[in-house]
Amino acid sequence: MRALAEFIMRGRTQATLVVAGAAALPMMFWLSAAAGSLVLLRRGMNDAVGILAWALLPALGWWYFGEPRTLLVLLGSLGLALVLRSSVSWTRVLMVSVALGLLFSVVLGAVFREPIMAMAGELQKLLPQVMGGVHPQLSEDERARLDAMIAPVLTGLIAALLQLLCVLSLTLGRYWQAALYNPGGFGREIRALRLPPALSFGLLAAMLLGPNLGLELAMLTPICSVPLAFAGLALIHGLVKQGGLAGFWLVGLYVSLLLFMQLIYPLLVVLAIVDSLIDFRGRQARKNGPGPANGEG
Repeated sequence: MRALAEFIMRGRTQATLVVAGAAALPMMFWLSAAAGSLVLLRRGMNDAVGILAWALLPALGWWYFGEPRTLLVLLGSLGLALVLRSSVSWTRVLMVSVALGLLFSVVLGAVFREPIMAMAGELQKLLPQVMGGVHPQLSEDERARLDAMIAPVLTGLIAALLQLLCVLSLTLGRYWQAALYNPGGFGREIRALRLPPALSFGLLAAMLLGPNLGLELAMLTPICSVPLAFAGLALIHGLVKQGGLAGFWLVGLYVSLLLFMQLIYPLLVVLAIVDSLIDFRGRQARKNGPGPANGEG
């Protein structure tokens, strides 16, 4: 991957080839977004706009044929890259990603409403099988409310997935930038990420209260979970580094996340919320002390 980053930063022609070429290929939009983020982070908007404009052409083509992911993830990643470049704050990036997820949900609901409603209708037919004996015990009002929530939640899930892809694409671009120009800097940034208590509990409140304030606000639950899950991953990375543990533990974490998403993802959210109050990494650092050099050298 480092070799690819070096190729991208070799010149405008090489960067345009990767950014636009990846956007034109099926299922490679994430690579285009990551490469575009690298160019924007390193060169700034004024110098990168000519390169990024070429990626918009295939992205608009995919949109025309009913594939919104390329354009949304590309623009979303570049927007987050601008935030990171100006603020150097992953906390701010994650908060902006929530607004980005909400924007995605509005766009999806307006432009792709019919496909989403068709998917919601198919899921509605499967609910009795999925819920088993619980579904017949629900009252008519409860069933109607549950059915009405399917479309907003589905829209929120799709928007949250696009939001997560934007954050991950930016993460890859930032990793490339650090590997080329600031070795070790990316790891320090990510391991230091910790959401303030006010933000963590604000996101938690939106996740829990959104569905009760209105059916359309049910989409807040998946969208607001993304920053918390990302902060939970940062916490695990920080604890593994502080504990001097082997990278095997991180490999196990991501394998478990893929295999047991329903269990590990909520656990990461809970860990991020608790860490915002307790600061596990700060406590561990104070417990370990300054080391044998007593803070010098």
